[in-house]
Amino acid sequence: MEHHVYFWLKSERDEQESRARFEEGLRELCESPNIASSHWGVPAATTERPVTDHSFHYAISLKFASMEDHDRYQEGDERHDAFIARFKEWWEKVLVMDVA
Repeated sequence: MEHHVYFWLKSERDEQESRARFEEGLRELCESPNIASSHWGVPAATTERPVTDHSFHYAISLKFASMEDHDRYQEGDERHDAFIARFKEWWEKVLVMDVA
């Protein structure tokens, strides 16, 4: 199961110091024992096309070995809970897309 999350930061957080802190938070989040593998980054420098969206600031892709691991991550994972508590006021928009 894959969990993809896209983040749009508030304008006051779209600067170097905030971005560095957010990136450290993403690295810490990826250390959750419930995650099988992870990758995070910024929009790739691909060619603009009508179907391409480069408007987000960060995206994270998490893979879980099972739906149970995903559910543990969503409900009570201390790294996930800490990330949300620390950064929930930082984003303008969050979009989640899960793939089975």
